[in-house]
Amino acid sequence: MTSFSAASRPKSDVPFYTALAILGASYLALIVAMVAAELSFARPSDFARIFADANIRYAIRLSVISSTITTILALWVSVPIAYLMSRSDFRGKQLVDAIVDIPIVLPPLVVGLCLLILFRQTPLRFFDDRWPVAFHVPAVILAQFAVVSAFAVRTLRATFDEISPRQEQVALTLGCRRAQAFWLVVLPEARYGLLSAGTLAWARAFGEFGPVLVFAGATRQRTEVLPVSVYLELSIGNVEGAVAVSLVMIAVSLVVLVTVRAVMRGHVSGDIIGGRM
Repeated sequence: MTSFSAASRPKSDVPFYTALAILGASYLALIVAMVAAELSFARPSDFARIFADANIRYAIRLSVISSTITTILALWVSVPIAYLMSRSDFRGKQLVDAIVDIPIVLPPLVVGLCLLILFRQTPLRFFDDRWPVAFHVPAVILAQFAVVSAFAVRTLRATFDEISPRQEQVALTLGCRRAQAFWLVVLPEARYGLLSAGTLAWARAFGEFGPVLVFAGATRQRTEVLPVSVYLELSIGNVEGAVAVSLVMIAVSLVVLVTVRAVMRGHVSGDIIGGRM
């Protein structure tokens, strides 16, 4: 009887959670150490110098504008792809799923090289010769778009998978067409997923480097975005400037992510208080 009681007594979960905490903390410590190292290296004069540089100011403007345009375009194509992948079964669905993942698994430089060959070594060169894309601002947006859309599709598909099709079916029985059910029922339910996908797309586009470098080049006051600025500053041996620019990128990304998550948390809390969840 005594041995049975000892065997059936629940064991402590402390060792398990301690191991998980140690493993997780090691990665978090690496991230914090990386940022702290850059902060300790930078000086206030370095930030004053880069903000006084017309090239860097141009790169900041282009980064913000191109990332915003890219995010809008990415959501515009990602919503229909994610919805169809979530709600429909069709021939070739697995192939489409694999194609969407190509920009995720390919090295970024390869994505840029593919775009460069597409616009310079195929019939699309006729278009590019008349309305320049490669090595111009449109190339920046297209390079970002090619990569971030895949991440937006993945985020939105998970969102649509979590929305019960029953709500659409009810709307259809009440006389709505499929398009009306999508706009009036599905999209409002997917608003947090849309916000999450848009945030991820914007942050990813803001930091995209490889495809932009290959397809758009690294021309000052033309195709220079902030990641390219870091590369150019390092190429001339200006480590202080490169660190200052990278810290600006970290700060902007953190502000965007924290703000959006705070807004989402506030909406979720409001839904709970209002009895909508």
